[in-house]
Amino acid sequence: MPYKTDQDLPEKVKGNLPKHGQHIYREAFNHAYDEYQDPTKRRNSNDDPEKIAHQVAWAAVKHKYEKGEDGKWQEK
Repeated sequence: MPYKTDQDLPEKVKGNLPKHGQHIYREAFNHAYDEYQDPTKRRNSNDDPEKIAHQVAWAAVKHKYEKGEDGKWQEK
């Protein structure tokens, strides 16, 4: 389900991403979640829209952030 605030994000996201990264994640997730509710917009109509939305959200974060050698997410 879509996230209303960054505080609602999964702990894996909140505990790893900086605030701006969390915002990117939430916005991308919510958009993808809405978009992929329609089975005709999924590659496989049986795929779970929430799983797809998480994949899209991480991909969006990776455009702006990367994991450093210390394992922490940092801006590129």
